[in-house]
Amino acid sequence: MPIRIGKAGKANALNELGRRLDDEGDQDGALEAYAQAGAVLPNWSAPWYNIGLIHKYRGDWAASLQANARAVQCDPRNEGAIWNLGIAATALGDWDAARNAWRQYGIKVPDGEGPVDLFIGLTPIRVHGDEASEVVWADRIDPARAILRNVPTPDSGHRYGDLVLHDGAANGYRLRGEREVPVFDALELIAPSDYSTYEVMVEDATKEDIEALVRRFEAADASAENWTTSMQILCRACSEGRPYGEGRHNHGEGEEPGTLGPWRIGIAARQEEAARRILDEWRDAIATTSPKAALLDFRCVLVAIARS
Repeated sequence: MPIRIGKAGKANALNELGRRLDDEGDQDGALEAYAQAGAVLPNWSAPWYNIGLIHKYRGDWAASLQANARAVQCDPRNEGAIWNLGIAATALGDWDAARNAWRQYGIKVPDGEGPVDLFIGLTPIRVHGDEASEVVWADRIDPARAILRNVPTPDSGHRYGDLVLHDGAANGYRLRGEREVPVFDALELIAPSDYSTYEVMVEDATKEDIEALVRRFEAADASAENWTTSMQILCRACSEGRPYGEGRHNHGEGEEPGTLGPWRIGIAARQEEAARRILDEWRDAIATTSPKAALLDFRCVLVAIARS
């Protein structure tokens, strides 16, 4: 006697097939399986959420919004779908839909008609370039957008001041003081910065000299960072976990600079002339205390993207 499988069992089997195909890298096949599961059990939220998830990571925001809206319609308590609906609406600039999603999630969002204005605070964001991924600190200006406030290295493909769309699922943690904060992955560059990234090597200068140089750039509506001391190379497990405390891997101490360097400095500036002027003024200012200070290999390593 044949065994009959009810609609719920069939839908679940198709949904699991979609998961397996997605894990194997067959996203088109996964989307087809999820769609079939949704057709068998139209009021089941899970396959629509899964469809929205694939479209989110593809950057197909209209399709992601549609699928997550359907998932939320099926289950208004599906927090993952609500959040991804907010991300998709933010990517599309549909601010009414974004506000509604954040409020449904439980976030108090101010009224308005344009972009959501909700400063959340300093947050670590993982940005992805063709050469490397990098975690930088950013001002989170709403639940799905952040402005980069470190000077990223050129391998990350990002610049100081980039406005990025980011995910809402924690993918690692960092310490801010004694408080643990989640790392979010950037999904898309929304608005490129008009700051170019420059790099210069400095020799025969003290750490205090370098700190003074950084302050000069910050006072001039620019930014600088001592990449020699601020950068830490981590394995993927540590980067996406907790690179501190028990269980962390030993990545080696690296080569410590001497008391007078050499120092690798990253600079964010709108104009090369302005960056060179600040460097020259700084070198003149420390000429008495650090007369041998030298600026080597100044170059632009990532040009700003012209805004239309």
